[in-house]
Amino acid sequence: MFGYNRSDAGAAAARDAGFDASTDLTAVLTRATDEQALIVLGTPVNTLEELLPAVARLAPDCLLTDVVSVKQPVADAVERLHPSARFVGGHPMAGTSQSGWAATDPDLFDSAMWMVTTEDDTDPDVWLAVATLARDCGAQVVPAANDAHDRAVAAISHLPHLTANATAAVGAGESGLALRLAAGSFRDGTRVAGTAPALQRAMLEANRIALLNTLSETIDRLVAARDELRDSGSVAIIVDDGHRARLAYEQMASTPAPAIADVEPGEDGWAHEMRRQAHLGHTWQR
Repeated sequence: MFGYNRSDAGAAAARDAGFDASTDLTAVLTRATDEQALIVLGTPVNTLEELLPAVARLAPDCLLTDVVSVKQPVADAVERLHPSARFVGGHPMAGTSQSGWAATDPDLFDSAMWMVTTEDDTDPDVWLAVATLARDCGAQVVPAANDAHDRAVAAISHLPHLTANATAAVGAGESGLALRLAAGSFRDGTRVAGTAPALQRAMLEANRIALLNTLSETIDRLVAARDELRDSGSVAIIVDDGHRARLAYEQMASTPAPAIADVEPGEDGWAHEMRRQAHLGHTWQR
């Protein structure tokens, strides 16, 4: 395993920890070609305009994947900037509000869910290579179409970033007393607001359409809760709905995921069947 980091400090820290890291993109991509490496793009989506042309020029035949938090914009960028790429996208659902080499965690992907793009025209050989990488990192593979992934993460990842920022801003704007009294609910509910703003914006703005729809639904629910509280003194509807949803999440999170069965990459209709089983909560565990 070897890699590129545009930061001198980041590459040096990786080398100090025993990893093979360089700030020379040309050298790294040339080596990737020589070793027929699987290239993983682990970078904010707004940097792909710089990286993908270099990959297309220097490592055109290497298998390619990514770990970017949105999938359709990445697929569109690959199609535009490296149309001959043997590319299958991915997104491990694990992370931290911190950034840089100091924030690395060797156990980050253990038991994490790792979405792997599974479209009807997905190359099964590349899919298998990417899925195997995820399994080698300790993750479980969740096959999904790009648009379905982006809608899902708008609700369970990107919306929480917006609500965390709103909660943090409202709490801080109340008074110093409020921040001094802030405890578990505020701490947990605002954790991701501590992520670098540039990284948040790159992620959230890249998923604009799906996030707009999710944000509109959230606003509708909050307005309904405000109106219920004003008119009847109750917030029963939003609290009851949220409580049921949280219990459903806890039930799924505490139960081992069933394995996707009776389908192999490359078989007729394999991608559709994997997506169908994944929508039932199953994962690929080979």
